[in-house]
Amino acid sequence: MTATLTPRSAAPAVPARPAAAPRPGTRLLALPEVRRAGAATALFLLALPFQLAGAPAWTWGPLYALAYATGGWEPGREGLKALKDRTLDVDLLMVVAALGAASIGQVMDGALLIVIFATSGALEALATARTADSVRGLLDLAPATATRIGPDGTEQTVAVEELTVGDIILVRPGERVGADGRVLDGSSEVDQASITGEPLPAVKEPGDEVFAGTLNGTGALRVRVERDASDSVIARIVRMVEEASGTKAPTQLFIEKVEQRYSLGMVAATLAVFGVPLALGEDFAEALLRAMTFMIVASPCAVVLATMPPLLSAVANAGRHGVLVKSAVVMERLGQVDAVALDKTGTLTEGTPRVIDVRPLPACGLDENGLLMLSAAAEHPSEHPLARAVVDAAHARRLELPAARDFASAPGVGVKAVVDGRTVEVGAPARLLDEPDEPDDPDGTVVALTEELEKEGRTAVLVVVDGAPAAVLGIADRLRPDAAATVTALTALTGTAPILLTGDNPRAAARLAAEAGVGDVRAGLLPQDKMSAVKELEGAGRKVMVVGDGVNDAPALAAAHIGVAMGGAGSDLALETADAVIVRDELAAVPTTVALSRRARKLVVQNLVIAGVFIAGLVLWDLLGTLPLPLGVAGHEGSTVLVGLNGLRMLRDAAWKRAATDGAG
Repeated sequence: MTATLTPRSAAPAVPARPAAAPRPGTRLLALPEVRRAGAATALFLLALPFQLAGAPAWTWGPLYALAYATGGWEPGREGLKALKDRTLDVDLLMVVAALGAASIGQVMDGALLIVIFATSGALEALATARTADSVRGLLDLAPATATRIGPDGTEQTVAVEELTVGDIILVRPGERVGADGRVLDGSSEVDQASITGEPLPAVKEPGDEVFAGTLNGTGALRVRVERDASDSVIARIVRMVEEASGTKAPTQLFIEKVEQRYSLGMVAATLAVFGVPLALGEDFAEALLRAMTFMIVASPCAVVLATMPPLLSAVANAGRHGVLVKSAVVMERLGQVDAVALDKTGTLTEGTPRVIDVRPLPACGLDENGLLMLSAAAEHPSEHPLARAVVDAAHARRLELPAARDFASAPGVGVKAVVDGRTVEVGAPARLLDEPDEPDDPDGTVVALTEELEKEGRTAVLVVVDGAPAAVLGIADRLRPDAAATVTALTALTGTAPILLTGDNPRAAARLAAEAGVGDVRAGLLPQDKMSAVKELEGAGRKVMVVGDGVNDAPALAAAHIGVAMGGAGSDLALETADAVIVRDELAAVPTTVALSRRARKLVVQNLVIAGVFIAGLVLWDLLGTLPLPLGVAGHEGSTVLVGLNGLRMLRDAAWKRAATDGAG
């Protein structure tokens, strides 16, 4: 394992408004740890063929020496610094072991230790950098400036950090809201999926609350600021991501304790193996050889390879099948999960509104196709998600859409257009019926249909043709085809049914949960509520896996034992904050990856037993008898190769297929 694991809480502080930075991939590859690991590995691989081919030492010796210097200089320097503070860690011990191996002619063995250590350090550096990037990406959601309205009505563009509670800001159509506040004047529809996860824009009128970073629709709003920029929902999400990431640090504390004890034990044992025989009269060279042999056979090469190949092979296997697991540590933790929390929109569902019901009214004289054709033609010029759903439904039925004339859109109400000489209006039932010069609903048919659809978790849309109500459309997000099977599989794997955490309304959440087989539903949640629910489960001793896709899921993803993001519709922050990403957007891959992790963990246990038996046997032989150095090296390297090959079994496609079978219950 790596010598020193950098906790994610140690990520560098993120500036309030970062300047333009290099592309993330380029910046991560430029990390010093990554460059050192890459150089050390390249030098090792370049030297190895020369040595195995029996070439003279001068052809491969300098390459190994450079690998030692490149990969071992920094951990050695840090180890010496720790030694000054009276702390002995595995960094320094492994560098000494590598040098000890070289001093008795086992140059390749020592170089392998250096390469493994450098590579592990690079993985930890990448994980830390990705955490910082995730928080930095969230800051970009909030606009840098806002339009402040002065007491005399003048407009001034100011930095959002300059806004204070009580200021009035103007949010024009298509702009992002600059601060958390309450609408004073105006009406619009605001896309606040980044905060609540709701798939449809929310109508905002005087008295309604709006959040910084949410996207305004077609209307203009005047908003009174109610929170400073540092206390906005977006800013609080940033802090929660950082704090939740830091809650994983206790594992690091445990590792450091084990590392210190192991280091002290190894140093003491090596000195004893050298000093005791020497004091009893053994030849100096023989005592030194015995001590060096002890250091070689007791070195944790086999232990390192016992752990990493199965996990890294499982990571590679998952990657081939559309699941990005960000580190071997994450792969190991996936197998520990015993509780699952699922987001709704974009996770259990496809995240795209669709027309589910078409309910013609008896007096309209049109069938479903005729109504859809008129509705879709009227909605075609609109960019509203509900309009796209209606148009998509018409296209799915291969309906030809005539051109619409005199198109008009009213935020929060709907659209109006002339189609084939008929005046068609499509919009919210309550708003259309309340509009002046519109017909009433004397027999209550529209109201009854609307209530029926809303009880089923649908969004009701009224179609009015030539001034008379013609139909009510039911629009809803659709459950993923594999959602129910995934819920069943996760229940079988963890022993408990998943819970649903969503910012959507309770009726829509309850309907989708019932279809998916989820019993515990928690709806109407803001980001901090989701995180609190996860912390509640974690506080009860559960190891929680959160599966989500939106910015509003980021705090919960970071707080969980494992966070998994859906890659298809996932926000940048969710993808960066999560420990694993379902790249192909297949929900069924979640239980399969958990099952794959458990298989990899079983191989780790097997390998640790093999490594432990070899190390213990060789150490006892060296202490109680005379272990020839070549035999000691052969035993040590043989065990290393054995556990390495055993771990590589996880690379085979058969391993994924078996995991899929396990994940399916």
